[in-house]
Amino acid sequence: MQRFFLTVDKISTRLGQLAAWSIIALTAMICWEVFSRYVMNKPHAWVFDAQIMLYGTVFMMAGAYTLAKNGHVRGDILYGFFTPRTQAFFDLILYIVFFIPGIVALAWAGLSFASESWAINEHSSISADGPPIYPFKAVIPVAGALLLLQGLVEILRCIVCLRTGQWPSREEDVEEVDVEKLKAMVAHQDAPLSAPSAGKA
Repeated sequence: MQRFFLTVDKISTRLGQLAAWSIIALTAMICWEVFSRYVMNKPHAWVFDAQIMLYGTVFMMAGAYTLAKNGHVRGDILYGFFTPRTQAFFDLILYIVFFIPGIVALAWAGLSFASESWAINEHSSISADGPPIYPFKAVIPVAGALLLLQGLVEILRCIVCLRTGQWPSREEDVEEVDVEKLKAMVAHQDAPLSAPSAGKA
């Protein structure tokens, strides 16, 4: 079971990291458009649509990745004081009552949107000569399916935690800040300097 958990975690992690490269493309596109608009006086209307689609892709594909890392924001300030079994109990209820229906609806509606968009070769109408929008809409059901798969793994994790009293381990990934090194640096800076030993006259 644990191998299955980590395999799905790894899939969500790798796809999330792959989607994160869209940020590089988005940054390069914005810089190029600013240069083109203000230096060369040649703006491109389609860039605005492309920026929205790239940002939306990153946002949607980050859902499963963030869930795999247990990184979504929790609204209950008391959650951290609960025992693992109590946390798993509330998580399980919320996953079944809210998460599963919502994500199934997202994936189903996204599949319908994407299929219709591909059928009519849809292009953006926000700007003149808008770029094709059907590849972006295809991301919606894919992201929904990945999020649903990761959610099912989280439900199984809750069940395991209810039985054992401990949360199963997760796929490791880099952290934004190395907390332990940061603590060590602060402790080192706060340490009092030792007085130099006085030499004999």
